[in-house]
Amino acid sequence: MQRSVLLSMCGLVSLFPACGAATAAPPPPHVFAPGTISSAAGADCATFMPDGKTVFFHQQPWSIGMIMVSHEVDGHWSTPEIASFSGIWSDHDPALAPDGSFMVFPSNRPDAPGSAPVHGGHLWRVDRTGDGWSAPVRLPDTVNFGTYIFAPGIAANRDLYFQSRDNPSHPFHLYRSAWRDGQYQKSVRLDLMPDGMHELDPAIAPDQSFIVFDAGKNGGDQADHLFIALREGDGWGRAIDLGDAIDAYQPWGAHLGPDGTTLYFTGSHGTTATWPRTRAEAERDLARARAWDNGVDHIYSISLAPWLDAHRKAATVRDTPSASGS
Repeated sequence: MQRSVLLSMCGLVSLFPACGAATAAPPPPHVFAPGTISSAAGADCATFMPDGKTVFFHQQPWSIGMIMVSHEVDGHWSTPEIASFSGIWSDHDPALAPDGSFMVFPSNRPDAPGSAPVHGGHLWRVDRTGDGWSAPVRLPDTVNFGTYIFAPGIAANRDLYFQSRDNPSHPFHLYRSAWRDGQYQKSVRLDLMPDGMHELDPAIAPDQSFIVFDAGKNGGDQADHLFIALREGDGWGRAIDLGDAIDAYQPWGAHLGPDGTTLYFTGSHGTTATWPRTRAEAERDLARARAWDNGVDHIYSISLAPWLDAHRKAATVRDTPSASGS
């Protein structure tokens, strides 16, 4: 990867010279609901209702993607169930609006009744209706302008972020469709990474003050890294690599929690085999393969406060007049 793109944590020191304290190694990510949601079946792409007590996520047994739901009761997460609107087609990567009033998710379901499933995916919406959900409705062509539309993220004003590519051989990039006058406008590509890079899985702050996404070099043999970019006027500042503490998990599928600053991402954290193996090591590996923590993708969380605080402190220093200029 290009060093100018994949900034290490120490790169924050040069970017924010007055904020060295914020560059200390963050605590490791926490696995979310181990054994219940982060289970032997794997789980990814968690999105929460505003009270934080209901979570929707994606699970994919074999090649059948479905959206699952679980509720926190007395401090414990319930056994996940298939969401009422999912399970018939391949649905994945749900994203709730910050106020919980609707959800957007990609699906291969046919655009019209009786037609063939989509080869790829389009974005669909379900609205909250009492304690349930409406029937899914396909979003307009201003959003679904191709057949590879995935990974939605929703701002508080309903602006929609997502990833798309124009054909299977081209890289994914991130797009935004603004919500204006009760409808989604023509999608516009974001300019976050240099040429030769792809961008995936946007997690947008409710106020659109920052965006988290994973990215990597097209055709590269390294796992993607997770980045954060801060709003600068009508555009975005340079993307900052969140560093080894997160990148070690081969992260993807970022979403923000209800507080707007806790990052939930998907990743795995296995061990590398060395040879020869001892019998005891083989027995331990077999036991782990049968347990919830068997190396499949799970959902992890970490606070973005160190990066956001560094940005705010740097902005304060930058905007404060110097003594000589006062």
